[in-house]
Amino acid sequence: MRTRAAVLCAAAAVVAGSVTALPASAAARAPVQVSPVTWKKCGTTDYPTLQCGSVKVPLDYRNPRGKQIALALSRVPHTASASQGPLLVNPGGPGGSGLALAGFVASALPKKVAAQYDIIGFDPRGVGKSSPAIDCAPGYFKPVRPDSVPATPALEQANLKRVQSFTAACGKKYANLLPYLDTVSAAQDMDSVRQALGARRISYFGYSYGTYLGAVYAKLHPDRVRRLVLDSIVDPTGVWYEDNLSQDYAFNDRQRALMTWIAKYNSTYKLGTDPAKVEAEWYAMRAALAKKPAGGKVGASELEDTFIPGGYYNGYWPYLADAFSAYVNGKKTAALVEAYENFAAVDASGDNGYSVYAAVQCRDSSWPRDWTQWRKDNWAVYEKAPFMAWNNAWYNAACAYWPTKTLKPLNIANGKLPPALLFQATDDAATPYQGGVTVHRLLAGSGLVVEQGGGNHGITLSGNTCLDKYLATYLTDGTVPHGDGTADAVCRKTPDPKPLTTKAASTSSRGSSLHDLLGFRG
Repeated sequence: MRTRAAVLCAAAAVVAGSVTALPASAAARAPVQVSPVTWKKCGTTDYPTLQCGSVKVPLDYRNPRGKQIALALSRVPHTASASQGPLLVNPGGPGGSGLALAGFVASALPKKVAAQYDIIGFDPRGVGKSSPAIDCAPGYFKPVRPDSVPATPALEQANLKRVQSFTAACGKKYANLLPYLDTVSAAQDMDSVRQALGARRISYFGYSYGTYLGAVYAKLHPDRVRRLVLDSIVDPTGVWYEDNLSQDYAFNDRQRALMTWIAKYNSTYKLGTDPAKVEAEWYAMRAALAKKPAGGKVGASELEDTFIPGGYYNGYWPYLADAFSAYVNGKKTAALVEAYENFAAVDASGDNGYSVYAAVQCRDSSWPRDWTQWRKDNWAVYEKAPFMAWNNAWYNAACAYWPTKTLKPLNIANGKLPPALLFQATDDAATPYQGGVTVHRLLAGSGLVVEQGGGNHGITLSGNTCLDKYLATYLTDGTVPHGDGTADAVCRKTPDPKPLTTKAASTSSRGSSLHDLLGFRG
């Protein structure tokens, strides 16, 4: 979730098993009237058949004839003689743009499968090319930020001042919009898109936060779901405060997996053969950068930003290891600065993505409003899982001061759907494994496919042929696997990469392309 545009992770706060009333934006309302989409060519070198359009939807679904906003759409049209209708795709966030994802999914699926669908990408309300798009505080992540670990009262106050300034800017600039940026409203937008496409039912394929969005849509409109694919699954019983705390432990484990991988290739990186000592070197590097940022850009917080993507996708490990080694062994900073710029630096689209991320998560559910609770909880996490604890806390801390009232999350339990297909890696950090198990239990008739030992976030269409076979079969005829255990089917993990100095490719091009689109923190 953080760089290049998106905001991936996803983490949260609902009482398991409780049935809550629909948020106001989902309340009974007059029918929404939307116009058909007019499609225009907007193909790119990578996705030459891509088309673009838009649809106007109500800002407030309780007042469908009131103020309208525009959602940007993309499409790769079906080419088969018989169509299976629209397949909406979402990359996560909240805050991720889905326009290019339609082209990626169409090109990554087997041709016979992709040809059967109109594959539809969309920018959710507030995002990207949808209008209005929000940006609360341009340059909010400009380096060098205060050290994320509030080891002194001054550091804590510096970070709190940043957060409160961001929150105040959002409230001042978008007071009339923030009450309508939430997951239920985004799900209602999906139904407006369905109407604009002239479809009785839609299929849906979501990654990360997109799994929660899809589950909420399915709860609101189970009769309008044809097929539902959820990959790397948000635990809906923790949205969003508890889920973020759970992430911290999982990311700490994933960072240690990277340290173990580096130790395995000591002949390349020369950082030692003991993972614990390699990890100690990493924290020593962090301490040094807190005093003297690399290239005037990469301080302690930016170093965390740079390595967090490695928790999402191990294809980045060789680049991170190279930068780590160059700094420790040669006091060279160029590779570290390059890694920061490639994986962590936030541009205008990233500012937009983060603003939507904050707006949706802070609105979706209740958060502690007393900062002492945040301090207590995050120091407790830090003692056991220091890698991302405080970095993640500050990423979400705006919700302690958010200027809108919060909603009650839906219980997404559903017995009215066609069988859904779920994918989950056992060592996923951004959406830990329990989320997949929980949603499998809550969606009656669903099938859960597990990548055993896999640690990547977003696992289908990323080079694992076993996973992709289940996906292709389901999209073709609706078949889901059913087994006797927690998982209905198990695939072996995609092999870890090799160092860049070997002849073996460090990442699959498809995996790299997918994770560029998914981004980080979402």
